[in-house]
Amino acid sequence: MADPDQARATQLRNIEEKTGKQLSVLRAEIAASGNVKHGEIRAWLISTMGLTYGDANALAHAAKAEVATGAAPSADAALDEIYAGKKGHLRPIHDAIVSQIEAWGEFEIAPKKGYVALRRKKQFAMLGPKTLDRAELGINLKDDVSSERIVAQKPGGMCQYAVALSGVDDIDGEVLAILRRAFDAAG
Repeated sequence: MADPDQARATQLRNIEEKTGKQLSVLRAEIAASGNVKHGEIRAWLISTMGLTYGDANALAHAAKAEVATGAAPSADAALDEIYAGKKGHLRPIHDAIVSQIEAWGEFEIAPKKGYVALRRKKQFAMLGPKTLDRAELGINLKDDVSSERIVAQKPGGMCQYAVALSGVDDIDGEVLAILRRAFDAAG
């Protein structure tokens, strides 16, 4: 008979492969979803990630077990993964933008694979490494933006505008003003 712990570990590895996300990122997304009860988490995993009932149930159990033991990874753990290795020097850009947004009011940081979504009632921006040398701030804003730096994106994409950020100095008044408009419109 197979060892139950080994079978659980195999199932969680398979879930990572199916979703393309590491377990730490999945757990951070579960925590960010606001769902607390096991059934809510399971239903959320089925609807948002397309997991089967069994996989969603196993992942919900694993996430709840870590919360119960106090071992659940923080959102910082997911960010550490996003900004790992050669992309580590881009983390101060993330921290500076989040610090600015925190002064505007409440919002949610939802880690995804390779970036974070920034949301209020709806997503207003996304932020993460674009290349080894720069981060990208995607902005969801229906208004017209006239800027050489803040570039309009193709219709149908996740964001209407994007700006490349090579360092904290690139987060200037122009970028923050447009980001604030998107923040206000999302809330």
